[in-house]
Amino acid sequence: MKSQRRAFTPEFKDEAVKFGVNTNRPVATVARELGLIEADPGSLGEGVSERIELLRLRKENNELK
Repeated sequence: MKSQRRAFTPEFKDEAVKFGVNTNRPVATVARELGLIEADPGSLGEGVSERIELLRLRKENNELK
């Protein structure tokens, strides 16, 4: 039996990414805290972790400027 995928609004996704970047926590930890995954950190898509990394690097770049 397949599990049904949940849909999230773009606003929720943006806030989740900002939360992860601002707290400097691992992606899997943030996802678990937000109830997005139950256990398997490998279940996050590459797009999510890449987006968080991009935002983290932009924030770091701005701080260095």
